[in-house]
Amino acid sequence: QVQLVESGGGLVQAGGSLRLSCAASDRTFRSNGMGWFRQAPGKEREFVAVISWNGGITNYANSVQGRFTISRDNAKNTVYLQMNSLKPEDAAVYYCAADRAFYGLNTNVYDYDYWGQGTQDTVSS
Repeated sequence: QVQLVESGGGLVQAGGSLRLSCAASDRTFRSNGMGWFRQAPGKEREFVAVISWNGGITNYANSVQGRFTISRDNAKNTVYLQMNSLKPEDAAVYYCAADRAFYGLNTNVYDYDYWGQGTQDTVSS
């Protein structure tokens, strides 16, 4: 079974940066859109960013637009999320996921079938 493994989370001060990585165990998702989602305690999982299969199209939640950048390297089966100017409200468990549809670019959590285990990001004020 294909696995998605996130890494790069941690503790950072407000205004700082983190770079998350999501490595797929094989090349299965090279034709799928890949998304990042996050879930804070007591809240629903929410969309953060998505990238098309070839990296040519990206879409972001309004709350992270201009601060976060999603990218992918299909040769390495890896998706990245560069997070700059972090705010305390960005603290959450961050998950990467593969869109159910080939060439998808969905923002709804229910359109994703494969999920990583999550990585915790903590932002201190």
